[in-house]
Amino acid sequence: MNYHNITKDDMLNGDGLRVVLWVAGCSHHCKGCQNPITWNEKSGLYFDEKAKCEIFDLLEKDYISGITFSGGDPLMPCNREVVGNLIKEITVKFPNKNIWLYTGFTFDEVKDLDFIKFVDVLVDGRFEENLKDEKLLWKGSSNQRVIDVKKSLNNNTICLHCGDYN
Repeated sequence: MNYHNITKDDMLNGDGLRVVLWVAGCSHHCKGCQNPITWNEKSGLYFDEKAKCEIFDLLEKDYISGITFSGGDPLMPCNREVVGNLIKEITVKFPNKNIWLYTGFTFDEVKDLDFIKFVDVLVDGRFEENLKDEKLLWKGSSNQRVIDVKKSLNNNTICLHCGDYN
């Protein structure tokens, strides 16, 4: 898997102060995408042990709430194995940190992935330029949902994260 950046102390991509991993690879190619440079899965840098250590060092800090996976699309088939393993490892090593994940896939399309149960919040759905609204919290277009994954899996129905204001 390749990635483009690891953002430190981010406040725009989830609750609290966060680390953000911007992965490479996305075939959705949404019109008006904020990050088309990440579409090519071969672009950016190879995600190696050094990059993983950088993320873990940042997550060690008490003031960091958690990690957000964005991109590109962390759930593109080319990214799923590495992202899934990383999510599982973070869950074990940092049980008090939360995990957010942005994807162009819908919750129904990814809810059966073995590692999704470890994600706290999933922002799902393709960005739709004609539904763009800059007043929305944590999402770019009104069709997207900010989903409480654990509650949704437990209740077998979509439960929105409390901050999903329309």
